[in-house]
Amino acid sequence: MDFKDFNFNPDLYEGLLAMGFRSATPIQQQAIPLILNKQDLIACAQTGTGKTGAYLLPIMNMISETPERHNNTLILAPTRELAQQIDLQVEALSYFTNISSLTVYGGGDGIAYEQQKRSMREGVDIIIATPGRLISHLSSGLLNLDQLKHLVLDEADRMLDMGFYDDIMKIVGYLPQVRQTVLFSATMPPKIRKLASTLLKDPQQINIAISKPAEGILQQIYLAHDEQKVPLLTRILKSGDFKSIIVFASTKEKVKNLGKVFRNLGLKAEAFHSDLTQKEREAALLKFKNRMLPILIGTDVLSRGIDVEGIDLVVNFDVPHDAEDYVHRVGRTARASTKGTAITLVNPKDKRKLESIEKLIEKRIDRIPMPEDLGTAPLESVSAVATDRSKFTGAPKRKFWKKKPGTVNSNPKTE
Repeated sequence: MDFKDFNFNPDLYEGLLAMGFRSATPIQQQAIPLILNKQDLIACAQTGTGKTGAYLLPIMNMISETPERHNNTLILAPTRELAQQIDLQVEALSYFTNISSLTVYGGGDGIAYEQQKRSMREGVDIIIATPGRLISHLSSGLLNLDQLKHLVLDEADRMLDMGFYDDIMKIVGYLPQVRQTVLFSATMPPKIRKLASTLLKDPQQINIAISKPAEGILQQIYLAHDEQKVPLLTRILKSGDFKSIIVFASTKEKVKNLGKVFRNLGLKAEAFHSDLTQKEREAALLKFKNRMLPILIGTDVLSRGIDVEGIDLVVNFDVPHDAEDYVHRVGRTARASTKGTAITLVNPKDKRKLESIEKLIEKRIDRIPMPEDLGTAPLESVSAVATDRSKFTGAPKRKFWKKKPGTVNSNPKTE
């Protein structure tokens, strides 16, 4: 479906053409008409499907046709990185229009804060905010959202995972009851449905291909003991022809440690975590986007917080706790119909997580042999994982890991 079929404002459509966008993605084809029709919407779509454009385009089109429009739309996002990413898309799409936007998040300097205050007093069309900082502005009386027309919750599941439920409800208390509310979430657990039933009125629902990594991703597994992970990953990074790499670890402390280890091994890598200042985080992301930094290490915040084209390798140093997070992590590569590689290092205690991932994606991920000089990898029984879709439903559990021959202690060192 071509974007011209939506009959967008000519200036908005010109911005789409200037960015090289002509055909709508499936989520955009379904969501845009509903939002243009001013219906509340709950949409389940994973990252990389074009969901940001699915709500920005119809809302921006309605803004362009509204005479009195300041503080027209509020978009809530879980992280400052995602808020900045959304703002960049607003800026690009509105290049030929006079639509204005403002990002509101913590961690900035005094100059940025004063700019936020001035923009709020004057009024802007679209406010993109993280919940915490927005509440401080609302509580101070600086920001008035009495005339708000549209509320968007982007990555609502992540916001709830980060403990923002009470903040979201407090923010909603400042908004008019008559408004259009749009909720986007990568997963649809009961807590999201409860939130939707509270905030949305007679919503339409869309579910677009969740929990499926892109076809262009080469997914691989290495079965590895914890002490084998660093030398194995070092081998992969030094021997492979990868230019842009994200490494995911389970904790902030492990991210910091891997950053030090990789730098000591001569790899150009930086750790991305919450202890960095906002300027340090932005500088690291900018270097990564500009190909000045080949390796970025982070937690799951990176899996949804950045949008960088051309990432050709994603490494799960630790298997994610939730199978859905695996989809988000590996979804950082092979974006926009490109190719990419996703490698996951699996130790014996992560066997159930791997089973959950393969059940979710309905696919057995290829196992790659451990290089002989790095020692013996954990053994996996041949029948451990079902290899076709029919065996993922109701299959009896099978023995997964075999004790390494000649060992006494079968419990690997914990991380």
